[in-house]
Amino acid sequence: MAIFTRTTRDLIIKIDDFFDNIDLGLIVFKEAITSYLAKDTDSFYRHMEKVDSLEKNADRLQRSIENQMITHSILPQHRAEVTTLIDKMDEIIDALKSSLTEISIELPEIPESLHRNFINLAHSSVSSAEELVPAARAFFKSPYTVREKLLKVYYFETETDKISISTRKVIFQNMKELDLAHQAQLRYIIKHIENISDLAQKAADLLSGMAIKIVL
Repeated sequence: MAIFTRTTRDLIIKIDDFFDNIDLGLIVFKEAITSYLAKDTDSFYRHMEKVDSLEKNADRLQRSIENQMITHSILPQHRAEVTTLIDKMDEIIDALKSSLTEISIELPEIPESLHRNFINLAHSSVSSAEELVPAARAFFKSPYTVREKLLKVYYFETETDKISISTRKVIFQNMKELDLAHQAQLRYIIKHIENISDLAQKAADLLSGMAIKIVL
């Protein structure tokens, strides 16, 4: 059973819009990483600007959602958890923006032999967050389906860890031609990208607990 009623239709629309911004940001982030590896600078910065715009929209919607819940006493028994969930979802799009900003500042030289690793890492990390979005949407409409939807979040988070570890091993153990500063820079960028899936896992943990309480 949905936890919202017709009287909260406007809030439902805002929450859906918020999730839409997260979803689009994840798609654009993957395209930005691909553009950077292809040395398509113009495309990379266009995608970066788009993520920045989506992040600002998400922040605006986050504030509006939280204010509306407080002002109209919507879901008082779940307000704190819903607010925390929205905060954690917002951290994901913040991480997308932060990762692209760091890349634009440091302009790391990523060896061509690592391109596939970085693409796989970005896609796996983003996939974890992409699987989180439908689970978060389901909480407000059919909470009993949430836990099964979260399985893929954890799967892709684990895969991201594996790709991150294997890539860092290649960099530090096999690529002796790279100086230590270059190796450390690549590790820094890898951890930024990996952080997206870490944030998705944290949000999934919270969401799982919220869904159990609703169902019970």
